[in-house]
Amino acid sequence: MARDPGRVLIFDTTLRDGEQSPGASLNLEEKLAIAQQLARLGVDIIEAGFPFASPGDFNAVQRIAATVGTADGPVICGLARAAKGDIKACADAVAPAVNRRIHTFIATSDIHLEHKLRKSRAEVLEIAGEMVAYARSLVDDIEFSCEDAGRSDPEFMYQVIEAAIAAGATTINIPDTVGYATPAEFGALIDGINRHVPNIDQAVISVHGHNDLGLAVANFLEAVKNGARQLECTINGIGERAGNASLEELVMALHVRRSYYNPFLGRPADSTEPLTGVRTEEIYKTSRLVSNLTGMAVQPNKAIVGANAFAHESGIHQDGVLKNRLTYEIIDARTIGLADNRISLGKLSGRSAFRARLEELGYNLERDDLDDAFARFKELADRKREITDRDLEAIVSEQVQQQDEARYSLKLVQVSTGTNLQPTATVTLVNSDGAELTEAAIGTGPVDAVCQALNQLARVPNDLVEFSVKSVTEGIDAMGEVTIRLRAEGVLYSGHAADTDIVVAAAQAFVNALNRLVAGTQRSPLHPQKAPLPVGDLAPAERPRL
Repeated sequence: MARDPGRVLIFDTTLRDGEQSPGASLNLEEKLAIAQQLARLGVDIIEAGFPFASPGDFNAVQRIAATVGTADGPVICGLARAAKGDIKACADAVAPAVNRRIHTFIATSDIHLEHKLRKSRAEVLEIAGEMVAYARSLVDDIEFSCEDAGRSDPEFMYQVIEAAIAAGATTINIPDTVGYATPAEFGALIDGINRHVPNIDQAVISVHGHNDLGLAVANFLEAVKNGARQLECTINGIGERAGNASLEELVMALHVRRSYYNPFLGRPADSTEPLTGVRTEEIYKTSRLVSNLTGMAVQPNKAIVGANAFAHESGIHQDGVLKNRLTYEIIDARTIGLADNRISLGKLSGRSAFRARLEELGYNLERDDLDDAFARFKELADRKREITDRDLEAIVSEQVQQQDEARYSLKLVQVSTGTNLQPTATVTLVNSDGAELTEAAIGTGPVDAVCQALNQLARVPNDLVEFSVKSVTEGIDAMGEVTIRLRAEGVLYSGHAADTDIVVAAAQAFVNALNRLVAGTQRSPLHPQKAPLPVGDLAPAERPRL
């Protein structure tokens, strides 16, 4: 990808770093649905995963590369440690994409060198050059990251960057791995790289950062002012710990304040040309899709995509907005694709209208999945007076969430409860062999009784660590959405479902979480052998933390 100093590239890592949010693991179909929507959004690069981590990650990256990595689509990128096994697996996974990239990394901070890698600076410098050269022999587009750049000695990092570029790196990524930097410091770091790395003009400077101090977006915007031209971010800011820099906040900051940022990109201040290639009208639906599929709700006061982002409670504000929206709004809600769509789909609506509306919302289902979702829609239309886009999102996100390899499916749930009754639940599951399993249990309430019965059926040890309910739409017949997170062996597995009956939704969400738990415990590393790796003593399946 040619370097254009007047444009900022958007590198989306929702499917890699974003998925590392506790409980936010996605199955293959969910990843593909998000990747397809990211392509519609217009991101420049999709980091689709870490192929060496597991067969599931490898297959997901390969499927996304084959499906989304078209000639006019985004670059499909995979992450790899600075090790030949990682890099080869990454090259194989992204191979189906027309435009493909390997993103390899090694730590450069002394604290990582001493305690994690147990290597000297000289060894890291040699590894960086050797592994970038190896990656470049497989793929033309190579990104190299200095892990924990924010706490690295700049002079040493300059040497590593120079060596990586000389070996063939076309993008240099500077991660604030632990979210420690402040805007002034981060901007100075980027400026120093521009001034002290002699061959930096041969590569794009990228930034990656975490939000531990709530400064990730501010840091990135300061980095743009100092020469960074690629921003690594996630939808809704999801990711490790406090998350990543938020894509929607970065894009809209550059959109709304482009007259301020234009001069830093060598443009006239009054230029109206967009600074990114993102189609802003796709932002809201992308946010909703990621929220639905990960089960991670967007807080109401979240900038750009939160429920309150365009709400006005104060009488003074309401009066001003009624007279002129510019008095208290700097963004037209329609710019991000936000509209109060109340569609006229009902029980008499046909498949064509249903499919067309789903495509507008960013969902493209295979025929069998569409049939199942349409049946669910018809069932809901018989029980609910008005069907909204949010109802459709709830239906289809649950449909997308279903796994082909799911061990259990819910057939029946029945509860008995009341002021003078012991809450009791009877549940029937169908396993992957087609056999029906039924169990009854009591609990402190109807949902607890359902969970107890399901656990007795599944017999998979776990702890319920989160149970949350929210209304998808308004009214007495609103859909209720339930998110459940289970912990097993220190790993979180989430499931979510929606129904007008909250107990049924809870049962389905629990089954979805159980299926993920079972699938997760059955996975094995792609390369289980314990060959020594030049990056230290990290286990092959350990998730990288840039």
